[in-house]
Amino acid sequence: MPSPARLLHDQPIEQRIDALLALSHQHAKHFGSPGAWLARERYLAKHPTNILVMKCMDGRIHIPHATRTPLGIITPFRNLGGIFHLGWPYLGELVSEAVTSAAKRGSASLMMITYHFSRGERRRGCAGFQCDVEAAKAHAYRLAEQADALFGHERHHVYPLVCGFETDRDALILHGENDKTLDISTWIGHSRDDLAAALADVCPDMPADIRRDVLPLLEGNLAHVTALEGATRELDIEHREWVICIGRGFDFLHLPNTALIIGPYEPDLAKPIGTAAAIIEANMRSGRIPDDGFMLLASTPYHQNGVDRARAELKSHFLSDFAEGVITQQHPELAAKMHRHTAVVHWPTRELHTLSPRR
Repeated sequence: MPSPARLLHDQPIEQRIDALLALSHQHAKHFGSPGAWLARERYLAKHPTNILVMKCMDGRIHIPHATRTPLGIITPFRNLGGIFHLGWPYLGELVSEAVTSAAKRGSASLMMITYHFSRGERRRGCAGFQCDVEAAKAHAYRLAEQADALFGHERHHVYPLVCGFETDRDALILHGENDKTLDISTWIGHSRDDLAAALADVCPDMPADIRRDVLPLLEGNLAHVTALEGATRELDIEHREWVICIGRGFDFLHLPNTALIIGPYEPDLAKPIGTAAAIIEANMRSGRIPDDGFMLLASTPYHQNGVDRARAELKSHFLSDFAEGVITQQHPELAAKMHRHTAVVHWPTRELHTLSPRR
């Protein structure tokens, strides 16, 4: 029987879009449920470390799913190839604000800086680095150096952790001191105590409170990798994306290989938008998705009605207009198949509100 992912990817574009929007409403309903709220509160009470993940826009890189962490715990930052610079004004402000807010609550921050690759097939690697895993890894280390320069080289309050993500098995690979690594895919059958000892060995400078809160991520990833052992995962490792998302507030998109998500951080947004469009076009040409259309979804989160929501609406409209212009200029044939949707997200409830087209 076809999996839900295959059924979604193979449907006509109108049905795919309806299913995606329905998924956002289901996510908001679950996020706001008493059980989900209590799960987040209990998790944060036991593991208060603020977790930021810098990652690629590739839809396969879904850290909460791969670590079995409740949604709403991890704060993702997404861009082409996981390429970031903490000097970018908006990005630097968001990261610094998140770190400062956590510090005021008495919590440290973990910054997971990820790169991704495929052990089974090089071409399934990161398009942002032309599938060059060493280049992607080198960039992750440079970003870690920026974090040290910004938050302190002693790493007592903010710990930058370079992590590989092997997409064939959804396995994390932690990079520590003296070139030591902890590859979760090689730890199947090991206990929590084994993982704790390995983490202490690989990252001996990691503060104890952060190490305590990293361990559940590793345990969750080990359980996830173990569950996937021996499974056929063609749909999960091949590019089948048919949505380009630009902005923030897309944590409802937990289906693998559905969307390419571009955060509004990079000064030159045209580059990741153009790359995402090229991936969608290649997916259509190869037959991995139908060629009847793709979705462009722009979104901005807001917390309060009034000026905050009005500004979010203006930003979403701007991002949508900008992305449409880039795609039309660089990929005119693909642009003719665009289904454009613009939205805002009420962040406390995660409810997605579609906006009417502007006149």
